[in-house]
Amino acid sequence: MASQDFPTVDALAPAQIFAKAATVGKGKADMPVARAFILAVLAGLFIGMGGMFMLLVKADATLSFAASSVLGGFAFSLGLFAVLVAGAELFTGNNLMIVGKAQGLYGPAQLLRSWAIVYVGNLCGSLLLVALLHFANFGGMNGGAVGETMVKVATAKCALPWTVAFFRGVMCNILVCLAVWMGFAGKTVVDKFLAAAMPVMAFVACGFEHCVANMFFIPRGLVTLATTGAPEGLDAAALTLGGLLSNLSAATLGNMVGGVAIFAGAYILAFGRKDA
Repeated sequence: MASQDFPTVDALAPAQIFAKAATVGKGKADMPVARAFILAVLAGLFIGMGGMFMLLVKADATLSFAASSVLGGFAFSLGLFAVLVAGAELFTGNNLMIVGKAQGLYGPAQLLRSWAIVYVGNLCGSLLLVALLHFANFGGMNGGAVGETMVKVATAKCALPWTVAFFRGVMCNILVCLAVWMGFAGKTVVDKFLAAAMPVMAFVACGFEHCVANMFFIPRGLVTLATTGAPEGLDAAALTLGGLLSNLSAATLGNMVGGVAIFAGAYILAFGRKDA
């Protein structure tokens, strides 16, 4: 049978994805500071918009737990889809830059500088969206149910024990890096959407912790708590700046372990050797 009779797959093979990840990492490591920061601000804004969309869905009390979780996760996938297609710098996805470092394309100083710039930029973009939604009275939608959901979600995150938030962060970034990795394989906008949607839906539905998303969720909850108070019957004592710092430290370290050590580490072992 002629070779053209076999169906072809219009996507990169795993080893090609690895090579692309290294090349993409090189571009990120060499990116000028100003450009990296601006694109990181956009990523924080995009991820926050996914969170914004998710909060709207979860504010519908008529949905069952499963339906709210799955639909909320689907809505949240807007954020990573925008990052992949529109072009932005996301800290959790950029944990995959360790692949290029392992291949000797850049050194640890470039890697850490890039991560630091992007992390700060993501925080700035997230806080920008927090302010915009405050002045837009987004929390007043659905008779104020959206605002109540903001406080509930933020309080639940701040109330997590540090170790629980850490391991939820590990699981989260395994899934986020999987979405970015599969996005590298795709060649069309539709490919990238399908690659992003399922892993993101899974981590949101399962309640895992994403540090950049939490840069939006928790400050948004703090602002709502300060302006409208806690929903009736909710103990929001955990929703404080201390709770924010505890969650972000745990989620950030967990995301790095999941993305750098587990996900990227496995592919470095599989494809980073000379024999591979």
